[in-house]
Amino acid sequence: MSVVEILKEKFGAAILGEETTADQLGIYVSREVLPQVMRFLHDELDFKHLADLCGVDYLGWKGKRKKAERFEVVYNLYSLSRRELIRIKVPIPESDPRVPSVTSIWRVANWFERECYDLLGIRFEGHPDLRRLLMPENWSGHPLRKDYPLEPEEEWKDYAELREKARELSRYEWGDRRVRGG
Repeated sequence: MSVVEILKEKFGAAILGEETTADQLGIYVSREVLPQVMRFLHDELDFKHLADLCGVDYLGWKGKRKKAERFEVVYNLYSLSRRELIRIKVPIPESDPRVPSVTSIWRVANWFERECYDLLGIRFEGHPDLRRLLMPENWSGHPLRKDYPLEPEEEWKDYAELREKARELSRYEWGDRRVRGG
């Protein structure tokens, strides 16, 4: 029995669909049952490795198939024993960009979820420390959203301080690890 068939049998209508792209199986899962599906995949089907988690913004998407929701969270899972890689895709509405955290299943999800939150603004409910990872804490907006402005309307308020700190640190020679007098 395939992974999709097993999931459909166990979770029914919560398995929203499937697709194969570039020989990669993608399974669409409702966010309401995501923790149960992921726990089952981990514990019962031996998908112990969360290789990656990312978010996708489909604003303005012109692909062959229309997307039901603006956002999607994609989980790439691998099973060593099965020698199988699958993608779990969770559609996320623009009006309520949140999904349950999977950090209780895979600890590495902590960093992936923080990055996705930081850059796309998708909230991970139950995350132990959901805060920005790459952008400064007081940064406004989420830079990987397709409607994020390419040119800021105003300079980031801490930019001058950051530029001064960079100037101060520029006295260090990193190539040969010597410090210039200064």
